Amino acid sequence: MRVYNDIMDFAHKAKTVVTLGTFDGVHTGHKILLHRLSQASAALQCESVVLTFFPHPRMVLQQGSEFKLLNTMTEKAALLEAEGVDNLIIHPFSLEFSRLTAEEFVKDILVDKLNVAKIIIGHDHRFGRNRTADTQDLIEMGKEYGFEVEQISAYEVQQTPVSSTKVRNALATGNIQLANEFLGYPYFITGTVTQGKQLGRTIGFPTANIKPLEDYKLIPANGVYTASAEINGKTVYGMLNIGVRPTVDGTYQTIEVNFFDFDADIYNAEIKLNLHSRLRDEQKFPSLDALKAQLHNDKENATAYFKNL
Repeated sequence: MRVYNDIMDFAHKAKTVVTLGTFDGVHTGHKILLHRLSQASAALQCESVVLTFFPHPRMVLQQGSEFKLLNTMTEKAALLEAEGVDNLIIHPFSLEFSRLTAEEFVKDILVDKLNVAKIIIGHDHRFGRNRTADTQDLIEMGKEYGFEVEQISAYEVQQTPVSSTKVRNALATGNIQLANEFLGYPYFITGTVTQGKQLGRTIGFPTANIKPLEDYKLIPANGVYTASAEINGKTVYGMLNIGVRPTVDGTYQTIEVNFFDFDADIYNAEIKLNLHSRLRDEQKFPSLDALKAQLHNDKENATAYFKNL
């Protein structure tokens, strides 16, 4: 997959099949659309193009909202590449770009720069300044400029249309299993293993502290989760705590994972943590002994969960 960090860097003369959007999460609904993108580009013998944006438009248009994303751009690119995309354009989103009219966007971007033969869009696609244009407008412009438009229906899980917003909402409440159903894969956090206070070692549960690679990555609700990671080519399993560690009077959120039957030195390593299920809320225990007893119970529950996968 070829990656471009600006629409202006894309200089292919061949016809393309294009889809566009933020693709945050690259969830099950997105994958239906991306599958059609691959099918159409093969049928028309065109290059497939995903046009996405960074920063996310809401980060620019709703400054101060502390909006978080399901994927870092590196994570998103890897997920899109796995779907067989030929070209990924990550265009810088700005207030100036947001003011393009629908006509300007179609002519200057889709037609003149991307040489579009067909565009595939989601069921709720709107575009142009203030998102005033819809699918019917795009179809009419396609007739004028000579490209096809295909709209994909919403994909549903548990009779609920899948969207990035619904994934974020599920994660915000700690409903990791619902979020994973929407995504079609375990939600993951990519981060660096950093030095912690090593309190876990004193009670027999050493943990690796994880610092996410980007501050804008959405972290699920505080609690204890089952987790796995690929380390040195081997899948390791464990339990993950997201929270402020109230039993030891913590004051800031940490992400700490205790891997089972694992003792390698992974400080400063970059790892990808997959979150599978939620074991319980974070709690304040009356003593370290009480905390230790609960952690033994958590480990039993996590081990049972992974045996049943």
